[in-house]
Amino acid sequence: MLSIVIPARNEEGCIASTVEHLHVELRLHDIGHEIIPVDDGSTDGTWKILTELRDRLPVVKPVQNLGEHGFGRAVTLGFDYMSGDAAVVMMADESDDCRDVVRYWQVLNEGWDAVFGSRFIRGGGVIDYPLHKLLINRLANFFLKVLFHIRLNDTTNAFKAYRRKVVDGCRPFLSPHFNLTVELPLKTIVRGYSWTVVPITWRNRRSGISKLALREMGSRYLFIALYCWLEKYFSRGDYKKAHQKAGGTGV
Repeated sequence: MLSIVIPARNEEGCIASTVEHLHVELRLHDIGHEIIPVDDGSTDGTWKILTELRDRLPVVKPVQNLGEHGFGRAVTLGFDYMSGDAAVVMMADESDDCRDVVRYWQVLNEGWDAVFGSRFIRGGGVIDYPLHKLLINRLANFFLKVLFHIRLNDTTNAFKAYRRKVVDGCRPFLSPHFNLTVELPLKTIVRGYSWTVVPITWRNRRSGISKLALREMGSRYLFIALYCWLEKYFSRGDYKKAHQKAGGTGV
């Protein structure tokens, strides 16, 4: 079974369509699934909508984050409640394509421990990406690509898939905010899990307001990137998984 974790904060304008479209797509492909939207301290009608969805769709299992808020904390809480064999982290604003979730599941079933989507390889794409955010994104991802000597060029994108053993093997999570989007894939790579990359598409949100504050997040991204870099070169493999997929740890 596949678990889809969807952190949501004040997403009343789009959370219902995100969940419903995802459910229909997975059902069409006969993929056993559960959808775990995590209400991260919403002050609008998000939680009410999620409880109504739960009443109509048994696969929807909403969780309310009653502790400290933050994107990373919400995703971690969703992982705590998952019962699937693998998890996909997906945004609540319909920026991620639910058809790519199906592809993630299919590629995981080829034997990979994790599947990373990239919007910036052949077959991928972005629609209505604000220019200033695009420039910052490409610079940040180039920095990570060089620092870790990896071919992945979209590390900062949250929309990725992980087997349960990867989620458990990357704990404890240090990132309370959006820097979890960097911590998860970098720990996956550094700790020796097998991974591959597939093209995905992304569309800018059509309702609501983005919760990512770039000025606030810069130092947090840098901190977690350097933490993972130090683990890579100085942990002496203490966190490495015992067995790797034949053929290496990435493409």
